[in-house]
Amino acid sequence: MANDKTHRGNTSQFYVAAELCRRGLVAVVTMGNCPNTDVLCSNKEGTKFVHIQVKTFRPRDKDCSVGLKAEKIYGDNFFWVLCGIPEPHDKDQTFKYYIVTSKEMGKNVRESFELWAKTPGKKGQVRNQENSFRAVTLPPKKDLNGWDLLPHLNNWKIIEEKL
Repeated sequence: MANDKTHRGNTSQFYVAAELCRRGLVAVVTMGNCPNTDVLCSNKEGTKFVHIQVKTFRPRDKDCSVGLKAEKIYGDNFFWVLCGIPEPHDKDQTFKYYIVTSKEMGKNVRESFELWAKTPGKKGQVRNQENSFRAVTLPPKKDLNGWDLLPHLNNWKIIEEKL
């Protein structure tokens, strides 16, 4: 249901902000009031900031939808956090966070889409070059271009080092 998806997406933004606060940073959820930024995070002094785009998946999913904007490189102070939130009844799964720079996300999403677009479909059909769907493959699998998200699991240090 779309409502469940919206709730899961909103929930993930708060979990990301909570994790950043737990690490001694200041983080606020923008509640949709800031384009391309779900969580705004700063050091305690308020002198350095980063923008974070949060995308949500269930830990048992094979990929995470990131949208066309994932191809854009927003700058050195922009990060993506792919947040895996287990279903409440799924006691075997834990929260997963993949933290990626905008530069790395943009490069790999673009490369993977270009490879997908050049490859004929299952029935040999030509793929739609205007397709706007973008997703990244979740571990243990890798994206079409060989990109592996596993090194980004709980990689909070890339945000901490920026602040």
